[in-house]
Amino acid sequence: MSEPATDATPTVSRGEGKLDAVPPELLIVAGAISIQFGASFGGALVRGYGPLPVVALRIVFGALLLLAFRPPRIHGASREALLVCVAMGVILMVMNTSFYIALARLPLGVAVTIEFWGPLTVAVLGSRRHIDLAWVALAAAGIWILTGGRLGADDAIGVAAAFVAGGCWALYILVGGRVARYWPDGRGLSLVMLVAAVLVLPASVPFADFRPLLTAPLALGGAVAVALFSSSIPYTLEISALRRLSAGTFGVLLSLEPAIAALAGLLVLGQVLHPLDLVAIALVAVASAGASITARRLRVTAGELETA
Repeated sequence: MSEPATDATPTVSRGEGKLDAVPPELLIVAGAISIQFGASFGGALVRGYGPLPVVALRIVFGALLLLAFRPPRIHGASREALLVCVAMGVILMVMNTSFYIALARLPLGVAVTIEFWGPLTVAVLGSRRHIDLAWVALAAAGIWILTGGRLGADDAIGVAAAFVAGGCWALYILVGGRVARYWPDGRGLSLVMLVAAVLVLPASVPFADFRPLLTAPLALGGAVAVALFSSSIPYTLEISALRRLSAGTFGVLLSLEPAIAALAGLLVLGQVLHPLDLVAIALVAVASAGASITARRLRVTAGELETA
């Protein structure tokens, strides 16, 4: 992808979003709560209808909600601004699909913690400090505790899917900064979700039966709620915050997500985790926060998120 123009904050529109008045740290925490409880509601639907129909409708409904309230203004957008939205759409589609496949086979808190290797990688990217290697080792220990006993047939698929979701999560942090800078009014996110929706249907319809979900009005209403709390609200909050946060700070705040996911899984899905699983989740959360704080910051290219 070509580099942005020489302007340090290339944009499609110079308008400032109303969310700019809210501290970015608060936006990230609110987004984390929204997305994890939304994921727990999605997990309840997955039990009855399977991961592919649920994630496809989540993305499609999320796109429709954003298009209805914040339609993108493509006129005057640069080629780079459009391409970064396409890239982000692909990332979101793969990330959500793989996460819901993992969610069908693993407890919510476990799936989120395993995929945390992605944000942790962003946090330590480029660092050569010994302490950062210690954080990586701590996270690896936690992830191994969670995955070591889950390598049976179904669980292994869930673990692999969670790892794929983690890689996409890392890309989301980096590419999301570009989207936020090119589209500071937040309307680029609508285009991102439209791309994800266009891609997810042909990628999922041939492999799953959508009819049971489409013919259940209550479940469809639940899918709309999942789209709202797992896509529209948190992505809007995060994109607004990413323009004002370094990737390292974002990683520190995200370290709350495994604990939030475990709590959401308990309250909504009744998933009681083994004490050793809780220790593993704590190890990964501490490693992510520590790495985000101590990792050496890299020089920022104009228009890019700072990476720690």
